[in-house]
Amino acid sequence: MPPLKWNSSALTDGPNRAPARAMLKAVGFTDEDLHRPLVGVANTWIEIGPCNYHLRGLAAHVKAGIRAAGGTPMEFNTVSISDGITMGTEGMRTSLVSREVMADSIELVARGNLFDALVVLVGCDKTIPAGIMALARLNIPGLVLYGGSIAPGHWHNTDVTIQDVFEAVGAHATGRLKDADLSTLESQACPGPGACGGQFTANTMATVCECLGISAMGSASVPAMDHAKDDVARRTGALVLDLLRRDLRPRQIITRHSIENAIAAVAATGGSTNAVLHLLAIAHEAGVPLEIEDFDRISCRVPLVADLKPGGRYVATDLYRAGGIALVARRLLDAGLLHGDAVTVTGRTIAEEAGTATETQGQQVVRPLTDPVKPNGGLAILKGNLAPEGAVVKIAGHDLRHHRGPARVFDGEEAAFAAVARSQIKPGDVVVIRYEGPFGGPGMREMLAVTGAIVGAGLGDAVALLTDGRFSGATHGLMAGHVAPEAARGGPIAALRDGDTVVFDVGQRLLRVELSESEIKDRLSTWTPPPPRFTSGVMAKYARLVSSAARGAVTM
Repeated sequence: MPPLKWNSSALTDGPNRAPARAMLKAVGFTDEDLHRPLVGVANTWIEIGPCNYHLRGLAAHVKAGIRAAGGTPMEFNTVSISDGITMGTEGMRTSLVSREVMADSIELVARGNLFDALVVLVGCDKTIPAGIMALARLNIPGLVLYGGSIAPGHWHNTDVTIQDVFEAVGAHATGRLKDADLSTLESQACPGPGACGGQFTANTMATVCECLGISAMGSASVPAMDHAKDDVARRTGALVLDLLRRDLRPRQIITRHSIENAIAAVAATGGSTNAVLHLLAIAHEAGVPLEIEDFDRISCRVPLVADLKPGGRYVATDLYRAGGIALVARRLLDAGLLHGDAVTVTGRTIAEEAGTATETQGQQVVRPLTDPVKPNGGLAILKGNLAPEGAVVKIAGHDLRHHRGPARVFDGEEAAFAAVARSQIKPGDVVVIRYEGPFGGPGMREMLAVTGAIVGAGLGDAVALLTDGRFSGATHGLMAGHVAPEAARGGPIAALRDGDTVVFDVGQRLLRVELSESEIKDRLSTWTPPPPRFTSGVMAKYARLVSSAARGAVTM
């Protein structure tokens, strides 16, 4: 067997494999190519939206690095859904579903072609966890390369992101923003390729990749259009051959300690609530025990040190200039909050990688431990008679810790958005959006259209919101998502009626309605589930298989 062809030898070697070699030669592979280890390059490139648009070019540099290091790259593509484009439409139902489809398709192509190693190129939100999930399943030497963040747009002499556009929609609907200003903002907010620029879901999961150790430290931080990204891609191609030579596999990297490091990094940067779903799913694929309560336990002891949008002042390109994700890791290490012995794809430990961080003098993006943005991290898990299995709240970027008010109940996102646009939501209300969970949606839509409109309407500090759906990483305010059990499976949220008094108590980690257990039970006894939205196809299949959000909305 040729060196390092642990899997692919069965595909390419020996007289009986002549038909396979003939077909591979038809597309340009040579005998020399087929004598080398075969390295899959899983690309999530699409022409739809900026997050993944540049990955085709980046893949060429990855492949050059693989060839130079002695491997034969074989690129293939999978599906991808742009969250920012589909937000607020029926199309958003497909976003979380795509995570499973991508992981499945990467796994299938890698298994089918007996790759010896794998590089996964990712960009938009669900591509990142999907890539990690596939690596954990396959457990062949491999790593993730994040395409990088978009540069900020500029509007009225201010840096802006897609978050500002969503919030501008609410301002426009209530007459606070003129047509011309909205048009100019939408034309200037996204100046080119790259994933959404704040510490939204994509950049949160990129932070996860580096602190989990499944991406090389420093690789994800480099912005999409920075010239250094091409060099990062070539070094990634070389690194996967090094992983193959060392036989270092994803499940040796994705451990309980490395997952706790990733959770700490999310909490320290005010990251997206979607990280809860995705890290639960990644842990599931890697066979690592993880519970939703672990996020609250870790976040409680981790200071919020990164002043990043949506709650803070800066964007991902600012973090890169300040010292990158490595600087966040160093803060956690210095605070004794990092499992420093966790190994990374470079072969060095996370402590060794964090020790290489270079902090730009005078930077204000990552605060010192003596002066954090807040003493505790950006996530909280609430439970109570409305969410027995839990709900997720992002507490970075606002100081609201308690809200008590009347429920305004909507069976779907569109009805809630219409109420906001018509100025029918009043200060003190609790907006309830249900039947948007993993099963009931299906697909657990993000609610940025609604939450952005609420903030844009000037109600961000005056109302609370809860949903069995989920939020974009750009969401901020007192908003609880992932409420479980979900309404379509008979969760208590299905019993809510307009006017019921709902209480958020973040300090006590409570989310409850002021109803007795017997009243909730009586209401649910006469409740009937809505008919399934889809009865065939991938959406129906997903609904039949998907688990609770409290377990990561996995499908196995």
